[in-house]
Amino acid sequence: MTAVFTRSTMLAVAGTALALSLTACQGGEDDNAAATPPTSATATATGGASAPAATADSAGSTGSGKASGPADSGTSDDSNGRQASTSTPACAAADVTVTAAKQDGPPYTHLVLTAKNTSGHSCRLAGFPHVQLLESHKQDVPAVAKSKPAAPVVLSAGAPAYALLKVSDGGTDEDNEPVSAFSVTLEGDSTVIAVTAPGSDGIAADPAQALVGYWTPELRNGADDF
Repeated sequence: MTAVFTRSTMLAVAGTALALSLTACQGGEDDNAAATPPTSATATATGGASAPAATADSAGSTGSGKASGPADSGTSDDSNGRQASTSTPACAAADVTVTAAKQDGPPYTHLVLTAKNTSGHSCRLAGFPHVQLLESHKQDVPAVAKSKPAAPVVLSAGAPAYALLKVSDGGTDEDNEPVSAFSVTLEGDSTVIAVTAPGSDGIAADPAQALVGYWTPELRNGADDF
C-alpha cells in the first residue's frame, strides 16, 4: 500500500510538473505574440510621420503661390497707374495761362506757345491748340501730325507745356498781315483764350502758310521742325 501511495504521489507530482511546463510554454508564446504589436505600432508611427511631410510640401506649395502675388500686384499697380493718368481731368481754359514768344531771329516765322497750369491741381492737356490768327480767317490753323506725343501731357500744378506755331514762310512775296493778338482754344473746351502777339508791332502772319504742333512737355527737334 505504501509503495502504491508513493507511486501515485510521484505520478501526481510529475503531472503537476508537466502542467507547469505547458503553462510556461504557453506563456512564452503569449509573450512572443504580445511582442508583435510594438513592431506594427512602429510602422504605424512611421506611416503617420509621412503625413506631416506631405503637409509641409503642401505648405511650401502654398508659399510658392503667395510668392507670385507681388508680380500680379505689379501688373495691377501698372494698370492702376495707367487708369490714374487717363482719369486726370482735362485742362480747361480757366486752368492755364497761354503766352506767345518769338522763336529764333528774324524773319520770325515761328512762335512758341506756352500753356502754364495755374489751377493748383494736375490736369491733362490733350491734342493741340486750336489757333485762329485773323478775324478774316475763321479756320483753325492745321496741326502737324508728326509733332503728336506718344501720350497726352499731364501738367502738375505750375508746370508748362509747349506748342510750336508757324505763322509764315518769311518771304517778302507772301500775303502777310499784321497780327497783334490771336485766339486759342483747348481740346474739349470752346472757351476762347486771347493771346497777345509778341513784340510792340505784333507779327506778320500768312494764314495760308500757318501750321501748329501738338502740346508737348518740351519742344523736340525733328518732330517740331516744320
